[in-house]
Amino acid sequence: MLDKISVLIIDDSATMRRLITKMLSLHPTIEVVGTAMNGRFGLDKMELLKPKLIILDLEMPQMNGIEFLKEKRNRQNNTPVIVLSAIATKGAKITMEALSLGASDFILKPSGDSENMNMVQKNLIEMILSFFQDTPAFMPAPKIDVPKINKETTSVVEDSSKNTDNIIRTFPKTGTEDPEEFLQPIPRIPAIKILVIGISTGGPNALRDILPKFPENFPIPIVIVQHMPAGFTKEFADSLNKICPLQVKEAADNDLVKPGRILIAQGGKHLKFEKKSLSTVVRIVDGEPVSDHKPSVDVMFESAAEIYGSNCLACIMTGMGRDGAENIGKIMNRGGITMGQDKKSSIVYGMPHVALKLKHLQIVRPLDRIAETAISIVTKRIVIE
Repeated sequence: MLDKISVLIIDDSATMRRLITKMLSLHPTIEVVGTAMNGRFGLDKMELLKPKLIILDLEMPQMNGIEFLKEKRNRQNNTPVIVLSAIATKGAKITMEALSLGASDFILKPSGDSENMNMVQKNLIEMILSFFQDTPAFMPAPKIDVPKINKETTSVVEDSSKNTDNIIRTFPKTGTEDPEEFLQPIPRIPAIKILVIGISTGGPNALRDILPKFPENFPIPIVIVQHMPAGFTKEFADSLNKICPLQVKEAADNDLVKPGRILIAQGGKHLKFEKKSLSTVVRIVDGEPVSDHKPSVDVMFESAAEIYGSNCLACIMTGMGRDGAENIGKIMNRGGITMGQDKKSSIVYGMPHVALKLKHLQIVRPLDRIAETAISIVTKRIVIE
């Protein structure tokens, strides 16, 4: 018998509670065990039902999502939370506050048209599964085949041509192997001129942990792709800038890549590097998603390998899927240094696990040691144990 993932939905809209319940009921390993109309009722049901995951609206009467997260933290409850709120489209600031209070990730509420609702449905199911199972090491990010949702009635539209027995039921349980057998040797430590980081689910809080540890005199630039939709990355960069010794800003086209600065890739656009006569700049470009994402870590890593070659230190961190896992290998093959976050400290052990299984990593470190390892490599050309 399948071990079901129990979910609690907290949203003041009865229509949205019904819709999300319908969406999730289509997957046999996910079970909505309760719903609540605001944070106060949500806290009671959280204690009573003990769900494995919570889906949370932000704007609610009596107790909103931010107040709920503060009280949840006071109770030392570590249940993962996915923020699902329409306010996120116009209120990136409150979404960033929710993430800073412990929410693991966020997804935008359906906009109303059936194509958007079915995309939200697939993304939400994949996100929930990723919290509890590791991404397959040698498979693309899973595509979950689900019946469509009718936007007027929130009912399931059955498609007789599709057999729901073919729904991807679980992610293969992986990540139990010894990382040492996959790590590649470091022939030498070159002079590092840039640190590039790729990160996804769980990334905002992971970056809040590591980035303040880089000192004001850190001698190289840091460039980061964090999977986020358009409209959120500026607010995210501004929030990081308040807690980091280095300047943090959302990358703009033709921004200089220079020491003392951390650039965050724009949501909804790819980031590449361009070498000019006197400096290197970032280019913000449009295009199709790569590895299912825009911005894509694979796009940035490939460009970093081309422009910086052996003078690049690349780090792939917590996140669902495999974005960045392939092209971090190009940096290693050019003589650069590659590092991944370990399983235990990753919110979702997807991207770094795939990179490890592809034999594209030379170092694996827990979250609390990533910054000191990078600093040692850059400033002393030593990999500390």
